[in-house]
Amino acid sequence: MNRQKSFENGKPTLYLVATPIGNLNELTYRAIEILKEVRYIAAEDTRNTIKLLNKFEISNKLISHHEHNLTSSIPKIIDLLKNEGNVALVSDAGYPAISDPGYELVKVAIENDINVVPISGANACLNALVVSGIAPQPFLFYGFLDHQDKKKKKELEELKKYKETIVFYESPHRIKRTLQLMLDIFGNRNIALARELTKLHEEINRGTIEEILEVVDTMKGEMVLVVEGEKFIKEEIVFEQSIQEHVDEYIEKGMSTKDAIKEVAKLRGISKNVVYQDYHKK
Repeated sequence: MNRQKSFENGKPTLYLVATPIGNLNELTYRAIEILKEVRYIAAEDTRNTIKLLNKFEISNKLISHHEHNLTSSIPKIIDLLKNEGNVALVSDAGYPAISDPGYELVKVAIENDINVVPISGANACLNALVVSGIAPQPFLFYGFLDHQDKKKKKELEELKKYKETIVFYESPHRIKRTLQLMLDIFGNRNIALARELTKLHEEINRGTIEEILEVVDTMKGEMVLVVEGEKFIKEEIVFEQSIQEHVDEYIEKGMSTKDAIKEVAKLRGISKNVVYQDYHKK
């Protein structure tokens, strides 16, 4: 057991300082105070962090800590904590350890009986979640899916039956493919796609996966994807008709082929593309 009384034990402290995800003015007063007080600031990318520090006239010594130098930077930071004073850890945006370097250092710091203290601030996951219009709790933060389609499909298949709202991070050059896979595996769920949060071109897109796919080619910037959970996990509806027969039924009722395909996709909870391809096989 590790029982930490953060401000009573006099032990060295590793501060995990949340930094702005876009608008630099979102750095908190407490974060500024901590960054000025510590002897060293460990940064994911010192070139990015120096811009933030310059804005707030913070001149403490920067050291590099990123996913490619963990084996050398972690022992160095632990040594600094034990012998030279407190250290602040920052990532390029948001909280350290959330889809960014940090967890490994935190674990070693705890093992060395060093205080680990969070300094609150901006978080892209929560920002997107609360403006999504989708139930904010319970929710699952998943972060980035695997880059490879095969592994990504497996991840999505495992997440398919989750009732919780799920939050993903995604890059602009992979977002369209990710949405297409979600449509095929999850069905046409309601989602919110937020991009450039807190920045000048902030944009929140709310709608179904199919609706967002129609406009996603126009979007740039880092993205947060909020996806509603599976609503019908207790009972799976079994249709006696084939998809082709189901579409023909609505056409006979006076619908156009396009509208019939859309209606069948909605009723069955599957993609319009799946219905379209199946129907036009006949």
